[in-house]
Amino acid sequence: MPTSPVHDLRGPAGRLDALLELPDRTELRAAVVLAHPDPQRGGTMHSKVVYAATKALAGIGCAVLRFNFRGVGSSEGAWDEGRGERDDFRAALDFMSARYPAAELWAAGYSFGSWIATSEGVADPRVSVLVAIAPPIGLYDFGPLTTSAKPTFIIHGEADELTPLKSMYEFYARLPEPRELAVVDAADHVFDGHVSEVGDAVEDLLGDFATPTN
Repeated sequence: MPTSPVHDLRGPAGRLDALLELPDRTELRAAVVLAHPDPQRGGTMHSKVVYAATKALAGIGCAVLRFNFRGVGSSEGAWDEGRGERDDFRAALDFMSARYPAAELWAAGYSFGSWIATSEGVADPRVSVLVAIAPPIGLYDFGPLTTSAKPTFIIHGEADELTPLKSMYEFYARLPEPRELAVVDAADHVFDGHVSEVGDAVEDLLGDFATPTN
């Protein structure tokens, strides 16, 4: 699965450092934008979980764009406490929608990135599927997910210290169908020692998934 740098992705604060992963198969499953965890805590598009999810999504036939938010790596701009980062994600959605106009558009993210991705994904009518890996529901407002009819897939660690599994089950129960939750046994928020299982969960949840048609 070839990976190539993207040189023409620009957000409101300037150029965004990005990589595009292409699937081996010729028939494209979906175009995915994948957001990384909190840059204030060291999150980048090279985070192990982001990398594993990218490879898994490409493995089921998706083109996957991962990028560094403003001020991260060689991306221009500066941290904006989530506001500008949502703008960056929207610019990435625009990029993938223009590049693959005939493909489904999916919004995905890990930790802080899952808040950014689902917030923009719920609001954007072009987005058909939402993927949240270890969403920190106690730190950010994930309320829009509880009113969204878009298929939502969540991958969560059994021992996640930011969002205890009990809290995740309570939140998940509020989500409308269609929805799926995969719990990675014994995994903490960073999936230490369980990163490969994140990829497995992506494949299990989305490998045979078909977007409902109206």
